[in-house]
Amino acid sequence: MGALSPRQPLSALQQYAIVTANYWAFTLTDGALRMLVVFHFHQLGYSTLEIAFLFLFYEVFGVVTNLYGGWLGARFGLRLTLWSGTLLQVAALLMLIPVAETWPKWWSVAYVMVAQAISGIAKDLNKMSAKSAIKTVVPETPDDHSRGETQLFQWVAILTGSKNALKGVGFFLGGVLLTTIGFNAAVGAMAAGLALAFLITLVLPGDLGRMKRKPAFTALFSKSRGINVLSLARFFLFGARDVWFVVALPVFLQAALGWRYWEVGGFMGLWVIGYGIVQGAVPALRRSWGQTAPPGVAAVQFWSAVLSAIPALIAISLWRQTGQAGIAVVLGLAVFGVVFAMNSSIHSYMILAYTEAEDVSLNVGFYYMANAAGRLVGTLLSGALFLVGGLQACLWCSALLVALAALTSTRLPTPPRQALPA
Repeated sequence: MGALSPRQPLSALQQYAIVTANYWAFTLTDGALRMLVVFHFHQLGYSTLEIAFLFLFYEVFGVVTNLYGGWLGARFGLRLTLWSGTLLQVAALLMLIPVAETWPKWWSVAYVMVAQAISGIAKDLNKMSAKSAIKTVVPETPDDHSRGETQLFQWVAILTGSKNALKGVGFFLGGVLLTTIGFNAAVGAMAAGLALAFLITLVLPGDLGRMKRKPAFTALFSKSRGINVLSLARFFLFGARDVWFVVALPVFLQAALGWRYWEVGGFMGLWVIGYGIVQGAVPALRRSWGQTAPPGVAAVQFWSAVLSAIPALIAISLWRQTGQAGIAVVLGLAVFGVVFAMNSSIHSYMILAYTEAEDVSLNVGFYYMANAAGRLVGTLLSGALFLVGGLQACLWCSALLVALAALTSTRLPTPPRQALPA
């Protein structure tokens, strides 16, 4: 009997497939949980402000987690942060099983806020790990830098696009689970499913994304001009989306246009799915109009400039017409989603183009910290501006924030590998 051969190491493609599968499962639970919490607590008679508070810690802890999670990934490896994110989400879901309508309102709010805080930490650990891992598993192509960067752009687009499409599916899943088996059984079923998805990650190598030199705590704050400038642009970009999409839009559709709750949830779910499909198709779309090279600084600037006009045009349309507000918002949101998807997909590639595989989790964590901060500020502005000036005020603020993202991107340097000869 011959000796047993050692297990063959996983190929780059196998590692990518495992990370992506885990990320997909996580994203389904994340989208479903948001809808479950919103609709369940609305059924219990909670106000929109009380429901908004349930998600406050989710966003706040996202800022902190991205910053420190990148350092943890660089120091201890991305497998650990991926495991931590997945298991924390399982814990957050299990926490919600005993929630009951007989609980005092103050206790329910406080308890669910803590569970949402854990879920927010889990989500950003998982996202940072998945997006950082791509850089470490894309094969090096020293003889053809352009080919390597093109492959990186394609893999990033697929992961990012599929994540957002599945988040939209998660919105539907949450509604279906709440209708069929109820809140408590739904979160329990999702915890069990995500625990199964965790098992496939056990075969990942322990040194995935780990830096050879242990990074100091001061390495949390990037000193790269490209990463700092792109992170600031990302802050403005996602603030511009959430300033009207998160709070103002669903309230406007329900209160001003008379849409029912399932119609609002279904529409927003479809929007997120479509947005994700466009994100995943960005490399193919660029090839269709003759752009075969990976995107660079000019692409970031162009798509940001185009995007800045869209919320302004929707705001003007709402101001000028009286009976067609629904058409203006729905069509405007569709166009906004396509152009925003182009921006987001190119941004997600550019952050990896600016970093080396050794430092990837530090830099990606810093970048998504700015992303989470933009979401937080956008969410708070969305609620405040809607009270002051309605959806139009939120749209004008969105146009301003995108213009600031475009202005910031004029300071971007050429990514190092794109400056090398092909």
